[in-house]
Amino acid sequence: MNRIKELFGIQYPIIQAGMIWCSGWELASAVSKAGGLGIIGAGSMYPEVLRNQIKKCQVATDRPFAVNVPLLYPSIEEHMATIVELGVPIVFTSAGNPKTWTEHLKSHGIQVVHVVSSVKFALKAQAAGVDAVVAEGFEAGGHNGREETTTLCLVPSVADALDVPVIAAGGIGDARAILAAFALGAEGVQIGSRFVATPESSAHQAFKDEVVAAGEGATRLSLKALTPVRLLDNAFAREVVKAETAGQSPEELKALLGRGRAKKGMFEGDLDNGELEIGQVSSLIREVKPAAEVVKELVEGYSALTRGMEDPRFRWA
Repeated sequence: MNRIKELFGIQYPIIQAGMIWCSGWELASAVSKAGGLGIIGAGSMYPEVLRNQIKKCQVATDRPFAVNVPLLYPSIEEHMATIVELGVPIVFTSAGNPKTWTEHLKSHGIQVVHVVSSVKFALKAQAAGVDAVVAEGFEAGGHNGREETTTLCLVPSVADALDVPVIAAGGIGDARAILAAFALGAEGVQIGSRFVATPESSAHQAFKDEVVAAGEGATRLSLKALTPVRLLDNAFAREVVKAETAGQSPEELKALLGRGRAKKGMFEGDLDNGELEIGQVSSLIREVKPAAEVVKELVEGYSALTRGMEDPRFRWA
């Protein structure tokens, strides 16, 4: 038995990350219809936009889907009220204290998963009552933990420490990585970057093309004095490196970052001045392909790799 499949009522323990500016209803519904768990990324949405996105996803699929809500989001009360009102079955939380909303959501029958970057925060999430935890290594795109722990080291540490099931994230883009994650103790995987490069992703086509073109070493962890974030190399990322090397203060870095950088780059396609959040696994992404094909490729690849294995932990495909 795979606890993630049972928990969410899905066919495969493959979860599409709720990424800002990339994860709208079209991507979430496509992944859910393909047998995984699609997630709407609420972190880049105004409350009325999220409401519309949830409704569209509910029309597009009758299968389970989730919403990811960064806990530091300014209008979080409105987001949570909408989620409860519209009957979203699963919520992934990140970037904040899971204790704040977990009990409230669970009182409405909503399953809660929290994203962590360390054993310390994983234990706090479990104590808060979450149903599962995402252990995300710093290979991942976007905002990362300050510990800079890799997925290979983080997942077994978290799996050993917790009773609730663990979902591995960070650097996972093909069947080989999924098998490795399960060998480390995960019972599911969360995949972001691979799903950016799909037609259903709401990211700008120019950004998708940059992801496909990215080679080894094309990303770097930046803005550590603020909140660490993994960015694709571009003119803005190089400005950040220059500022950090010069020892600029957090206030000066905030001024450089400004407002709307991620939207400018990922959603509007400004490849020079925008913030391009993507993971290290982008170097393994060769083409833009439909989300259903990505899921099918992952499942078939995993089945081929595990053929003949008797350990029940690996027998979900």
